Amino acid sequence: MENIALTTEMLIVFGLLGLTVGLFVTEIVRIDIGALLILFLIGLAGLIPGVEPILEAEELLSGLSSNAVVAIIAVMIIGAGLDRAGVMTEAAKWILRLAGRTERRVMAVVSGAVGLITSFMQNIGAAALFMPVLNRIAGDVGVPRSRLLMPMGFAAIAGGTLTLVASSPLILLNDLMPSELQDFGLFDVTPIGLALLALVIAYFWLLGRWVLPAAPETSDDESRARSTSDYFKDLYGIDFAIRELRVGSDSQLDGTPIGEFEKEYGVFVIGLDGGDEMRIEPPRDAEIPAGGHLAILGPIEHIEAASDRDHIELRDRLEAFAHSISPRHAGIAELIIPPGSSLIGETIGELQMRRSYGLTVLRIQRGDDVLREDLSSVEFQAGDTLVVHTRWERLMDLEKDRDFIVMTSRYPKPRRPEAPCKVWHALASLALALGLVLFSDLPLAVALLGGALGMVLSGVLSMDDAYRAVSWKTVFLLAGLIPLGLAAQQSGAAEWIAVNGMHLMGDIPVWTMQAALFLLVTFFTLFISNVGATVLLVPLSVSFAMVAQSNGVDADPRVFALIVAIAASNAFLLPTHQVNALILDPGGYRVIDFLRAGGPITLLYLVIALLVINLLF
Repeated sequence: MENIALTTEMLIVFGLLGLTVGLFVTEIVRIDIGALLILFLIGLAGLIPGVEPILEAEELLSGLSSNAVVAIIAVMIIGAGLDRAGVMTEAAKWILRLAGRTERRVMAVVSGAVGLITSFMQNIGAAALFMPVLNRIAGDVGVPRSRLLMPMGFAAIAGGTLTLVASSPLILLNDLMPSELQDFGLFDVTPIGLALLALVIAYFWLLGRWVLPAAPETSDDESRARSTSDYFKDLYGIDFAIRELRVGSDSQLDGTPIGEFEKEYGVFVIGLDGGDEMRIEPPRDAEIPAGGHLAILGPIEHIEAASDRDHIELRDRLEAFAHSISPRHAGIAELIIPPGSSLIGETIGELQMRRSYGLTVLRIQRGDDVLREDLSSVEFQAGDTLVVHTRWERLMDLEKDRDFIVMTSRYPKPRRPEAPCKVWHALASLALALGLVLFSDLPLAVALLGGALGMVLSGVLSMDDAYRAVSWKTVFLLAGLIPLGLAAQQSGAAEWIAVNGMHLMGDIPVWTMQAALFLLVTFFTLFISNVGATVLLVPLSVSFAMVAQSNGVDADPRVFALIVAIAASNAFLLPTHQVNALILDPGGYRVIDFLRAGGPITLLYLVIALLVINLLF
């Protein structure tokens, strides 16, 4: 391997690589804007006198039509269709039953499922399909998406090493090795992939609380619900908590009407689960059953007083009601009784507001007065403002009811599932996409595009819904970075780094050679595609191993080629990998979040991968 001379074009590319890193780390501008700026500068470099254009015009804009970008657009649309049809809601319920309600168990179950699914489909597809599920679960469990999406994404990346068809670098591996070397079998890499997937899950299980961002996303539905609650706290002094009580089989509360219980303790029962039936906003005459669960809304000291009885268990987190009364599904809202409403002159007790409208009235504001006590006997007047607890779907219904004016507009408006037939249409579209991915020779993007078109043509989504489902920030981020990778290859900058990196290794122990090669590939995948890094470095690594072998070093060329393919998935440091780019915007992540969480796991990934590879081969 002869040294390669530096050229002006290489120096320009090196400068652009450095600028990219600087923009991403400092976030002076949004990273999608930074990526488009780099794209513009690559084109602008061709106007410098004496400098050849680094990329042709069609190559410069190739990112917008690349297989990766089209695939991401397609899987976002497929995921939105599954969510609209209600499939993701059912999947979220199933995972919740399996994983429980704790953050770490949900993270482990979802990450494991995504990693295993990735073994037979592209990691970007698996990650995108699970994103709507995680959105549902995060709302139900009360955990910020930022603490679930990154573990899931990293698991999808690690899952790409489970089989020889799980990721592009491994698919290419046998074709890039010399014919005299024995090919790898489909499952030869499975032990390596299982070890790396277990590493990701264990890493976030043990260290997630420190390496993951804790703040919830400001654009999330849950955040809107919390900001609404803050508004009512400031305006009406409603500093209420929600807790769950389990009523023991021998409790004296057995058979007590809810209204009597509420009056005694100054709380509101907003959920009643007797085992056979769950009722949200149950009527005041409903009786508390032994062995049942209550969801209680009120001042925390009142709730604790109500639980200070024999055979009553107080739970800090909702369990039985985790889905039905989560911030995504229910909360506090504000209604006005307009002139001409048929409710004027009626009382809450007479109207049975909970049974008839699904509303638990917490306060009534009349002029400058806030009514708090014995609300069931208060007659409604025109202009009364009702502060209520309700499920959001009931609030949506009331927006069409002329007896109320719904004043609360910033709440998570649930997207109601289509008719049952649309569920099968959505599943058929998904099956079409997966079938084409697994059993046809179509490019990944085209196969997934078939599923996305199925969602639109079958009426699961409208075309406008499909456009809204796409995160264009992610699209333009990749569209700007893909040409940078092409520029690194076309200008010879990537080959210069690779060849000189190999020479720098010199006569060093084989483990050190492998680690240096692993780090070199990892560095490449930060800026160029893992496919580009694999295509470039597998032949170079095989040649280097053969030279070292001829000098008496125990360097197996097959092992060195495998290290390149496995290391090409070590892409946790920056949101330049397709999966990281996908979760960046929905998770509200910054580049520093990837550096903080991805730094330690990058080194652990290297150690575990090299250890298992050398034990196996």
